[in-house]
Amino acid sequence: MGQQQVVIVGEEHCGGEDRELTVRKTTLFTPGDGLEAYDHRTGALAFRVETYGRGGVCGGGAAAGDLALLDAEGEPVLTVRRRRPSLHNRWDGFLGDGDGGGGGHHQKPLFSARRSSILGAGTGASGVLVDLLAPGATGEFHVDGSFPRRCCRVVASAKASAAASGKGEEEEEVVVAEVRRKVDEDAHVVMGRDVFVLWVRAGFDAAFAMGIVLVLDRITGDEVDGDLGEDLHGTTSPA
Repeated sequence: MGQQQVVIVGEEHCGGEDRELTVRKTTLFTPGDGLEAYDHRTGALAFRVETYGRGGVCGGGAAAGDLALLDAEGEPVLTVRRRRPSLHNRWDGFLGDGDGGGGGHHQKPLFSARRSSILGAGTGASGVLVDLLAPGATGEFHVDGSFPRRCCRVVASAKASAAASGKGEEEEEVVVAEVRRKVDEDAHVVMGRDVFVLWVRAGFDAAFAMGIVLVLDRITGDEVDGDLGEDLHGTTSPA
């Protein structure tokens, strides 16, 4: 995909180089509460999440249960809302506070994400499909791996990759974002699951990537099929 921009939320979120965000959960009451994302190079706050949807900093369009992604200045750039009813646990992503300026939920979604199969519920496997719905945008992404284990990838379909690069549909699938465990560079140990890394490919919309992380946190939570192992409960050495 190179450095071809893939703008979903905003061009300002598409950097010219690969970007690495350190994402931290600030509370553990429910999945998704209190997320903050910091730029790995500068240490500056890049995004934070308001999950309560009380119409405060999220704006009048936010409702209870919404996940509002705020920029460093506290302005809502993306709102993720669950679609009901939905057997596949479908979530829609809206620009800004999701209001559209009409005082209600009238804005059309930028994207929609869902579990690929209801049979995978509760297993911890990602199995999530993401479709672009914005006018003029085409493409599909899928998430493979396990978000609860902080080891998963957002992959652009061959068609989406070709559209982004301007090449034919024989283009191979491309990893556009990846969630992985955070390693403490000073202590050389793997940190717990409450702190993890979101890597974003150059040119790909980092706010959109964060939106996918919010959906994954809601759909898969922290439940893992089988034994988590000591590495997921505490600090361990990567060696």
